[in-house]
Amino acid sequence: MAAKPATAGGPYRVPKDEHGVRSLAMATAMHAGLLLFLWIGVHWQNNQPVAVEAEVWDMSIQQAAPPPPEPEPAPEPAPEPDVAPPPPPPVAKPVEAPPPAKEPDIALEKRKAKEKAEKERKEEEKRLAKLKQEEEERKELEKARKLAEKKAAEEKKKLEEKKLEEKKLAEEKAKEEKKKEAEKLAKAKAEEQKKADKRREAEMKRLAGVLDATGVTGTAAKSTAPRIDAGYQAAIRAKVQSNISYSGAKQDVEAVFRVAQLPTGEIISVRKVKSSGNPAYDAAVENAINKSSPLPRKKDGSVDRDLELVFNLKDLH
Repeated sequence: MAAKPATAGGPYRVPKDEHGVRSLAMATAMHAGLLLFLWIGVHWQNNQPVAVEAEVWDMSIQQAAPPPPEPEPAPEPAPEPDVAPPPPPPVAKPVEAPPPAKEPDIALEKRKAKEKAEKERKEEEKRLAKLKQEEEERKELEKARKLAEKKAAEEKKKLEEKKLEEKKLAEEKAKEEKKKEAEKLAKAKAEEQKKADKRREAEMKRLAGVLDATGVTGTAAKSTAPRIDAGYQAAIRAKVQSNISYSGAKQDVEAVFRVAQLPTGEIISVRKVKSSGNPAYDAAVENAINKSSPLPRKKDGSVDRDLELVFNLKDLH
């Protein structure tokens, strides 16, 4: 009877031998016959030994030796009862390992599929471990990059703060130098103005000395002075009006100033004789007179040392 294959996925089972009893009986009978044959052969060879006698004769006495007695016939051995020997103990036949059964195709395919799945699982674990390592390395690189960017930003901020501080110091230094330069210019201008005032004062003293030496007073000079050239006076008024900077409303008011000048036309003094009633306009006219120095000369190149100039606000263009 053919052995039944193991169920798919189950353990292999040794097929049951149904002819074991008959085989054991035949083996027992063969061993019994063999033992009987050996026992008979041993007892068949077991005979009684034959007695042997020997006489010793003296060679000095020469007598005829008596004839040897005839041997008695050996008694017949009594027949032994025919007793069957006990059967030998049964010898267990060594059980041979059955040849490995051919694995069914389904089980083989399942085993291959299991091995393939195990191989794929290990490969997937390796791939995931590699991805995890790469992710950790990427995080470390990202962390290092952010740290470097933070450090660079801090360095940049420090550099900008340093530049800003340097710029502030430079500006303060420039302001200080500008202030010193302005003070220096103001001082130089004051010195120049002081020198100009001294020159005007010296010129006035010189003119006063000349007038005293000639015996002519200021009142007499005015009375004997020639009439003012209208064109000359108009040229002076035009130059002064061109330098007046005033943006207020035009009114019918006038300001009168007395001006003293050198023969070169350089103004040495400006004095307000009559106010227009508008302080801003009076200041604008006075600044314009000083700004117009030197004043225009006459056609012959001469100037009037003293001038009285009248400026009406409504005449401004």
